[in-house]
Amino acid sequence: MIEKKVQYFLKKHECNLTNKSVAVGVSGGPDSLALLHLLWKYKQKFQMNIMAIHVDHMFRGEESYQDAMFVHEFCQERGIAFEMTRANVPQYMKKTGKGSQLAARELRYEFYAEVMKKHSIRYLALGHHADDQIETILMRLTRGSSGKARAGIPFKRPFANGEIIRPFLCLTKKEIEDYCQSYKLQPRIDPSNAKEIYSRNRFRKNVLPFLKSENPHVHEHFQRFSEELESDEQYLTELTLDKMNKVMEKTNGKVTLNIAGFLEMPMPLQRRGIKLILNYLYEEQPSSLSAIHIESIFSMIQNPHPSGSLDFPNGLKVVRSYGNCTFHSNLIESEPYHFELISPGVIQLPGGGSITARYDSPGLSEDKTYDSFLINVGETGWPIIIRSRKAGDRMSLKGMAGTKKIKDIFIDEKVPKSDRDRWPVLTDRNGTILWLPGLKKSSHSIESAKTGELMHLSISNDFFRGHRNNDEKRH
Repeated sequence: MIEKKVQYFLKKHECNLTNKSVAVGVSGGPDSLALLHLLWKYKQKFQMNIMAIHVDHMFRGEESYQDAMFVHEFCQERGIAFEMTRANVPQYMKKTGKGSQLAARELRYEFYAEVMKKHSIRYLALGHHADDQIETILMRLTRGSSGKARAGIPFKRPFANGEIIRPFLCLTKKEIEDYCQSYKLQPRIDPSNAKEIYSRNRFRKNVLPFLKSENPHVHEHFQRFSEELESDEQYLTELTLDKMNKVMEKTNGKVTLNIAGFLEMPMPLQRRGIKLILNYLYEEQPSSLSAIHIESIFSMIQNPHPSGSLDFPNGLKVVRSYGNCTFHSNLIESEPYHFELISPGVIQLPGGGSITARYDSPGLSEDKTYDSFLINVGETGWPIIIRSRKAGDRMSLKGMAGTKKIKDIFIDEKVPKSDRDRWPVLTDRNGTILWLPGLKKSSHSIESAKTGELMHLSISNDFFRGHRNNDEKRH
């Protein structure tokens, strides 16, 4: 009996509807109408508050409006609360450029959330069934989906101020049609469900009949596969998050991954780690994103060449530079900058961090790290200039004859290309480069400095966040 089957399914998933408020998304078709009817039948027994929500997508003019009136009348006859809206999906499609199914889904779920919040509803019940589950899993596998997406449709997920539940995932389409017939329900049929322009309909007409002929209980196996995969993914994701927190840094729509540490993780966690990064950077993952994109990241970071880049859907860029791989959700080019110090003070750098200048006493020895530098302003004069790099920049290095290109220093020190244009270069008033913070010092001498002429400059650690390879070199 269908009712007992649904009750067992709800109990299995620890979903107790007693004394709960439940909204049902109802199109007027067999699946949603049967679900509304079944919950209405048990309304008194479980002391549930039931509400039907209908969205007219305005694709079929008067015909779709009559669908709405049909659901309204169905609810009136049974004393079921009813909310509806007319969403102009064709107009929304023109405005956003989105396809019909995605546009309709966005507006439909937007109204669902609005009604749930308005009436403080705990559950939104939807009529997805076992055949939908098979179709979804096969479509996603065929498309190349990875991770949790392969599990298909979840029984439960957070939504608005409550949760979405799908009590009919244990039932086939045939069982639902039999239920409608046994209770003399006369659902509305949307003709678009038969059009083979939609990939789901092609799976429904051509693939499902074959699978069911091979095994009439195939839907049970797919549902079990879905639940097991979802459970496995949840556990592996928790492990992945723990490991990834040790090898990546997230700042303002940017993720920097330490490649060496990442590659030490087991491969199943690596794959999920990349998915976690993409989930963080994409507010809504584009349908064109697939397992092929993740494989391309692995190819790039395992390549012996120290640099490379990938362009992902919706403007995401993945850049490999030496020991780091950087993911940008909105890559912004660095603007050239130029600051002049005419006295002690603090300069805030455009890319984050700061450089502080203060007077020091003669006789001090140079700091062994590259995070600070002593300048004899009696020799150089004011101002001291802090700027971004320029083409052809060269500097004389302490302890070395001749000069070296700044570009070559960046390469030797494995500074990512994306960071080079924001790296500060300190010069005297004549343009002679004195210090490349965190990387190199010039042969500038402080031995002749007198009191009031020795300037101590230091760069804050904030500047180096996300640059592990340089941080390791500095210490």
